[in-house]
Amino acid sequence: MTTVVLNLIVANCAAFLLQNMVPGLTQQLAYVPALVLLRPWTILTAMFMHGDIMHLLFNMLGLYFFGSAVERQLGSRRFAILYFVSGFSGALASSVLPYTPIIGASGGVFGVMLAFAKFWPNAPIYIWGVFPVPARVLITVTTLLALFSGLSGASDGIAHFAHLGGFAGAWLYLRRGQRTPAVFKRKANAPTREIGSRLDRWASIDLDRVHPANRDEVSRLMEQVRTHGVRSLTPQEQTFLSGFVPSDPSK
Repeated sequence: MTTVVLNLIVANCAAFLLQNMVPGLTQQLAYVPALVLLRPWTILTAMFMHGDIMHLLFNMLGLYFFGSAVERQLGSRRFAILYFVSGFSGALASSVLPYTPIIGASGGVFGVMLAFAKFWPNAPIYIWGVFPVPARVLITVTTLLALFSGLSGASDGIAHFAHLGGFAGAWLYLRRGQRTPAVFKRKANAPTREIGSRLDRWASIDLDRVHPANRDEVSRLMEQVRTHGVRSLTPQEQTFLSGFVPSDPSK
């Protein structure tokens, strides 16, 4: 797991333990749209509250399965912003039910799921571990179901509008990130050139000259770069890979 994903899972699990140890804590930290001016902190704290162990489990599984790949793609800082923007927009979307308490990390998790589908639209997601569904199809169906359930007033204890708000917040954040003002284009080209230089150097690695103890890991990292790009590697992995570049790549 990546750093932010791990920290979020630990924080949510710790908060769930506190919920079960401190009577009335959930009610105090739940987000009620009509009371937001009296309890503004609940927009944040509600994201770490859960109704029961299954509610927590499903949200954390979603964060575990999709979060690390998205964090590697965006970087830890932008991933954290995406997560909390999605959570906040999920809370705002829930304002259509002003007196209904809202808890759960669903807004943030659904935002992460949308980002995953954006970066890897054809990646197969296995429903019940059996039926493969492309990520973009799963997100589309989930959005339509949430919209239908929310508008039809389905009383199933699920915050459908929070899910829709999480999708919307993530979509807006990612869309905004695609727009680079002209004044920054020259600066943006510098990292691109640097990445190209790394790729050229790593391409010169001769696996036959790599010690057998490291050969599988070097091969795995090179395949990850080819599949997901340079930004999918951690700084430590990039340093490790660069250690096998010959001093004179022409040799």
